[in-house]
Amino acid sequence: MSLPACRMAHVIEDRFVDSQTGTSSRDKILDVATKIAQAHGYGGLNLRTLAEEVGIKAASLYHHFPSKADLAAAVAKRYWQDAAAGLEALSLKTPDPADRLRRFPGTFRKSLENDNRICLCSFMTAEFDDLPDEVKKEVETFTDVNVAWLGKTLVAAGVVGTRDAKKRAHAIFAAVAGAQLMARGRSDIKLFDALIKNYQAAGLLPS
Repeated sequence: MSLPACRMAHVIEDRFVDSQTGTSSRDKILDVATKIAQAHGYGGLNLRTLAEEVGIKAASLYHHFPSKADLAAAVAKRYWQDAAAGLEALSLKTPDPADRLRRFPGTFRKSLENDNRICLCSFMTAEFDDLPDEVKKEVETFTDVNVAWLGKTLVAAGVVGTRDAKKRAHAIFAAVAGAQLMARGRSDIKLFDALIKNYQAAGLLPS
């Protein structure tokens, strides 16, 4: 039995994207949606506009993500998974835990380097009360991933003991995310760098 016409259109569309770019329609949707969310947050995600920017029909987008909440949750989940992978890679290539802590702000600086964007989850956190529950869960996980990595690294570096690691990790995460937000508001990446140096001078981060 042949596939229904609408389903066949989705399959053809997916294969077309794969053959032309090596990226599936789903991944391409997530790529574009991430950029939009980093610039405009959850409220700025418009599915029809997104479909046009990706170059697919709106029906195909709904085939992958039945609702805006499903899309935003997938975007946030992939974002924290990528962040976790990046932190793991940083740990593997940087043997000295104190040096890892020095390099941690660079994971947030990358967003500013990309058209003055900020961390997607920081943007969504500002809209937290309006987020669907499934999106909130993924946004919270991003914070949890970063705080857990910071806590483990702080202990390994001998900066604090296990009992105080989570408290210090939260302070660092909030400070670095705040520096990113301030720098974006001024469109000035040098402000981010200056704030990180101030945190180091104050002893929050290793200098």
